[in-house]
Amino acid sequence: MADTDSSNHYTEICGFDADTILLRGQNLVDDVMGHHSLTSAFLLQALGAVPTARQIELIDLVLVTIMEHGLTPSAVAARLTLHGAPESLQGAVAAGLLGVGDRYAGTAALCGVVLETLLAEENKAAAAEALVTDYRSRREPVPGFGHPIHTGRDPRVEKLLGYVEDDSAALAAAQALEAALSQSLGRPLVMNVSTALAVVMLEAGLPAAIMRGVILIARCAGLVGHMLEEIQRPVGNALWRGAEGAVSYLPD
Repeated sequence: MADTDSSNHYTEICGFDADTILLRGQNLVDDVMGHHSLTSAFLLQALGAVPTARQIELIDLVLVTIMEHGLTPSAVAARLTLHGAPESLQGAVAAGLLGVGDRYAGTAALCGVVLETLLAEENKAAAAEALVTDYRSRREPVPGFGHPIHTGRDPRVEKLLGYVEDDSAALAAAQALEAALSQSLGRPLVMNVSTALAVVMLEAGLPAAIMRGVILIARCAGLVGHMLEEIQRPVGNALWRGAEGAVSYLPD
């Protein structure tokens, strides 16, 4: 039976009346507008407390890092959707965001879950070895390692980790996983940007449960830029024709 007692249902995020809008108890007009950046306001809204300068710095870093990476599947999907439905910019952006998943861009969320698992263990090295063994026994790749384009150390990784404290527990967990995976494979396999992003977000106090949401915020901004370029200098038709040329039809 449905719970109809309204006293059991509430939100702590935002409330409003005819004269006032409150965000986490702060007056939106007097306390937030002009005092918080978008990143700061997002952290206030999501986590329920005024963020520290350190938290803002780290999440800004994440957003800038993952906002853009060229004609990715999500950017191509957005451009092709706008080509087919030029009246629906929001539909095109949504189409692109739907492509942010476990394989591309959204992988940081999987890495966050893995690192949270390791952080809960006292012996991180042993836990990392067990985790790698489990993934390999299922013939599944450990998320956040290796990259199809950046085959060496992804240049974004060193920059991201440079903002993390040397004694970071999240960094130690990532390094233990990198060592365990490399040892299991018998060759070095370095962490990619997804693991580094997860480390930075954990350092900022974000749980893995919302990490993909942070990636979506960044990619949404990037896709809007792609939409403006597609409007001004369209390539959607070329992408469509290119796909036709690359894929042959073979009748049964």
